[in-house]
Amino acid sequence: MKTRNLVAFILIIISLICLYPGLIEPILTIKVGANLPIVGKLSLHESTQSILGTIESLFNANNALVGFLILLFSVLIPIFKALSLLMVLFFKKLSFRKRLYNFINLISKWSMADVFVVGVFLAFLATRSDENVQAILHNGFYFFLAYCLISIFATQLIVVEE
Repeated sequence: MKTRNLVAFILIIISLICLYPGLIEPILTIKVGANLPIVGKLSLHESTQSILGTIESLFNANNALVGFLILLFSVLIPIFKALSLLMVLFFKKLSFRKRLYNFINLISKWSMADVFVVGVFLAFLATRSDENVQAILHNGFYFFLAYCLISIFATQLIVVEE
């Protein structure tokens, strides 16, 4: 195995390790409150969610389409991509490896995991502009971000031709 592919293999394993807590750990807390003249600071809403928790909440709230799309693009495709990259590294038949690698590059554009990270970060920044809304990023966000970056880098390292 070429050195680049060995490094890519290690990075794929690390990305999968990062993906797991990125999916189950809380990613964002949103707190909504108000400052009332006589009462003082009043908490109106507080929500902390993980990616899988958000998907479950969407399904429970009859938003199955949105829940399915997040499940597909942020969970299933990333897992499928990582497992397929491992197949590219270990299958012997070159033509199959090339076709699979090209397919992975195609679905990577649809993974939306990186877009999800940017969306969460923008939500975090947007809430900073309102004193009555507070957002806190949690470890899940950073693990998911690490998954995205490491996965992209691993994909770029792979050498298919032998």
